[in-house]
Amino acid sequence: MVDGVQRPLRADARRNREKILAAAVRVFATEGLDAHLERIAKEAGVGSATLYRNFPTREALVEAVYRNEVARLCEAAPALLAAKPPLEALRAWMRLFLDYVSAKYGMIDALRAIAATGSNPYGRSREMIQAALGTLMDACVAAGAIRTDVGPTDIGAALEGIALTSASPEQRHQAERLLDLTLDGLKSRP
Repeated sequence: MVDGVQRPLRADARRNREKILAAAVRVFATEGLDAHLERIAKEAGVGSATLYRNFPTREALVEAVYRNEVARLCEAAPALLAAKPPLEALRAWMRLFLDYVSAKYGMIDALRAIAATGSNPYGRSREMIQAALGTLMDACVAAGAIRTDVGPTDIGAALEGIALTSASPEQRHQAERLLDLTLDGLKSRP
């Protein structure tokens, strides 16, 4: 930061930060929040000093991972719509939502602890997710693929319910079936 203005990261520093965030998601998902930060640095292929330079505390890392996962989920919506028909894009995004929730559950206790200190790691995440889902659903409605009487809030609640009951990796098959049932119920009928 120079004169109160944060400079953009150099390309190599940005890559290191992205590698740390990706490794943290994997490690937290498999080992929980008690995972050693050195393990995350090793998994990312960076030194511990690089990790701590980017994330001076475990809480800073957890919050950054969470915010990064929300951003990745939301940024996927337009890319999926560009690459797939609307209904397929919606289905693919719903699968990404399950991945996001699985990562979030690995960090839930730390996120609650961060929130208890007065920080808000969740920020505008719900609104961002609803907007991404709305974009996908609007494209599906425009294509005549889904009903018009169901909104993003309804589908968001259904996705959260599926995630709550089937978020663990060993329940992924059931979660996929529930996604298919949800999508089948959304399809427009002649």
